[in-house]
Amino acid sequence: MIVAGVMSGTSADGIDVALVRISSASRVHFQPRVKLLGHAAFPYHRDVRRAVLSAMNASRASVADLARLNFLLAELYAEAVLATQKRFDFKAELVGCHGQTLYHQGEPERFLGRKIAATWQTGEGAVIAARLRVPVVSDFRPADMAAGGKGAPLVPFFDYLIYRDARVGRIVQNIGGIANLTAIPADASVKTVLAFDTGPGNMVMDAVTERLFGERYDSGGRIAASGAVLEHVVAHVMHLPFFRHKPPKTAGREEFGREFVQEFMKYCGRANKHDVVATATALTVRSIADALRRFVITRHSSFSESIVSGGGANNPTLLAMLANELRPLGLQIRSSDEFGVPSEAKEAMAFAFLAYQTWRRQPSNIRSATGATRPAILGKISYA
Repeated sequence: MIVAGVMSGTSADGIDVALVRISSASRVHFQPRVKLLGHAAFPYHRDVRRAVLSAMNASRASVADLARLNFLLAELYAEAVLATQKRFDFKAELVGCHGQTLYHQGEPERFLGRKIAATWQTGEGAVIAARLRVPVVSDFRPADMAAGGKGAPLVPFFDYLIYRDARVGRIVQNIGGIANLTAIPADASVKTVLAFDTGPGNMVMDAVTERLFGERYDSGGRIAASGAVLEHVVAHVMHLPFFRHKPPKTAGREEFGREFVQEFMKYCGRANKHDVVATATALTVRSIADALRRFVITRHSSFSESIVSGGGANNPTLLAMLANELRPLGLQIRSSDEFGVPSEAKEAMAFAFLAYQTWRRQPSNIRSATGATRPAILGKISYA
């Protein structure tokens, strides 16, 4: 089956589409096999990105604008899939669309007399199905939350399928807007996989780069490379409760968005602008390494490889900092590209596979990653 995966992450920079062929399990291959057929990226128009960012974790918002954004994004997702199909000359039979996260609160909080956890990924599945004339699986996270989970991370099920090895323990490190890891011990079963969000990925780096330099991100890590890390700022931020909290845990703009960036820049004071970007980069790296030391790496662990994906994999300065932090832990950095999974395509590929699982009425959450009390079939299906 050919499945299109559609992903728009917390960085809100645009839409990634991956066309994959998924072969059903056989007597020889007990797990389905996933092959990438083509991948394309479609940046948001600046006005769309501005609307998305203003809606994320907003204290006030227009209901009408939120409803319109839901339908507008669906049209953009459908157009992105059509363009990708045309480029690579393949037609999807099913679509898995993550949608754009506007709000994610994995921990229950008091609301109108009850403790409620909540999430919201926008982008109307019915519209995508109508435009593409194929079924669409969307809104993946609520089913896990209904089963007592945090609704994230969900990509670890795909990580387990692709990266597990009988002899090598691997840490799969995604650095998107938020950084998250999947720890897969040698000869792992689903029950032994550990996964959680480690903290900011590109989110804080991008925000300070845009504020200080008017650029959407630090291309090639050049700005950070010319700055010096403000160690006292990194040390101060690393004392925040999130970093000490044990997994399962998840993060988003609620933890590391606008309000956090404002505080971060206050901590940096009147420091050189290049130093501020270097410090934001170091914070991402330090939070990853700290999470590994606290929660993953033990004296008897089998981990020897860290497989990096996401936008952060294109930042040489970040990767150099990360290599220095991981070397004492006995971890060698590898790229997801080495495994046939381009770093920019990985999450879109993952949601194509999750959609395939849902279409087959199979669960695809990992309970140790999300904290769910039972396996859950994820997403809602919109028929053409």
